[in-house]
Amino acid sequence: MQTTWPRLNSRCCAGWLPTSDRTSLGADRSAYGATVTEPAGGPPTRRDLLRWAEALAGSARTGLGFTESLYERERYEEILHVAADIRAGADALAGREVTAATLVDEWMDTVGRGVSGYITPKVTVGAVVGNDDGELLLVQRADSGLWLYPTGWADVGYSAAEVVVKEVREETGIECEVVRPIAILDGMRLGFTGIPLYSLVFHCQMTGGRLRAHPLECSDVGFFAEGDLPDDTVLPDQWAEDAFMAIRGEPIEVRFDVPRNPAWRGSEA
Repeated sequence: MQTTWPRLNSRCCAGWLPTSDRTSLGADRSAYGATVTEPAGGPPTRRDLLRWAEALAGSARTGLGFTESLYERERYEEILHVAADIRAGADALAGREVTAATLVDEWMDTVGRGVSGYITPKVTVGAVVGNDDGELLLVQRADSGLWLYPTGWADVGYSAAEVVVKEVREETGIECEVVRPIAILDGMRLGFTGIPLYSLVFHCQMTGGRLRAHPLECSDVGFFAEGDLPDDTVLPDQWAEDAFMAIRGEPIEVRFDVPRNPAWRGSEA
């Protein structure tokens, strides 16, 4: 079974969109972290369009941040408009009204000079936290009512492991220590984000604290046994088995996205 570690955090996901052709996150939970196999050929999907648009926009904005040539700036801005047309078309397939001009303005606002303007994927972290009873820590999101392990942005000034501990403490009141990374995933490729994003998931062990849900982000928090996860847990069949194997100390491979061939339209094999 291929394991997908979804990521779900309202505070961390301004502009968060599914990359399947589904029109509503709330209506179809399979949009969260669904494992998707890309066809080697065939017509482009909405997910293809999103990925191409973001790749073009990222390259164009990076070029604008480094070039001193007026000619090159004009070419990069033209590419940015093409990317906006593609992205607006992809959003229209999901019933979202976003104009290409609005997208261009938003992207241009992120153009910086030199290294600070080099566009890279956002980075998030997730924590699979176990306790001495072999249970898994889950949070219920206040906005959706869905349950998932703690997640959050990788804040500046912290290592990935440090920010995992910080997110768990802030969202749940639980203190933990990081055991090891267990997944490194591309959110756009797997279909659980509409922006370029890498998700780093860590196995952690509870060391102290007490359960306390974040008053704004979480409706509830708790530890759950493997056979007793909440009904509204996000796709447990995709990741829970590996999570509990890690908690029990059983060996599992670090999950990552195998390189595609070709990268842009290749299969997942």
